[in-house]
Amino acid sequence: MRLLAALFDMDGTLVDSERVILNAWMDSSREFGVPLDPVQYSQVIGLNDEESNQLLITLLGSESTFLSVRSLARSKLHASPGNVVFPLKSGVLSLLGELRRHNVPCAVASSSTSAEIEDRLTRNGVWQYFGAAAGGNEVHRGKPDPAVYLLAASRLGVAPSQCIAFEDSEHGAAAAAAAGAQVVLVPDITALSAELATSVHMVLRSLDEAVPLVKTWFAAGMSTGEMGNRVNRHHG
Repeated sequence: MRLLAALFDMDGTLVDSERVILNAWMDSSREFGVPLDPVQYSQVIGLNDEESNQLLITLLGSESTFLSVRSLARSKLHASPGNVVFPLKSGVLSLLGELRRHNVPCAVASSSTSAEIEDRLTRNGVWQYFGAAAGGNEVHRGKPDPAVYLLAASRLGVAPSQCIAFEDSEHGAAAAAAAGAQVVLVPDITALSAELATSVHMVLRSLDEAVPLVKTWFAAGMSTGEMGNRVNRHHG
């Protein structure tokens, strides 16, 4: 089955948010006397809000401590409208531009909420590249469950098996693979295990390396007219 579309995780893949968020949580937990370490926090990467919150409550010892640490972490991450908190990862603009030149529709499949997806990508000036988006708040189970990828693909009107999915984490890669997509992994914070490396379609050091591959991946892709019929812009 030929490839027709590209699906993207957001945090750690499109935007360099994971380290900033991790540092905010490390600093905030330390200020409350319950320091998290990066290995502990990495367990929540790729999970949706509900699941990550439950894990952090366990790690921090109580819900009240979690709420206090989360409030402080959020205050550290607050920015005025229009300010970029999480900059784009290397290669994002070039890759999105190349996909557009080859008439490849794109969607976001993220554990973040729909509002966060639109806000972060709008601040970075790339929201217009995406024909659809699916957030963690729109599915009952977060990654590694495939629900968010299935939803994103359906909003583009393509089968997941006709998509390449770009991910940075093990939970995300598992979700995309379970949906049936071809997974291209660009590791960010979490270490790449040997098992994960062999289970994905390709491992890249950055999205810059994906740019020259677009023509090969989508050589028999859709025409502009077909793309227009399939894409339903910015659902969710």
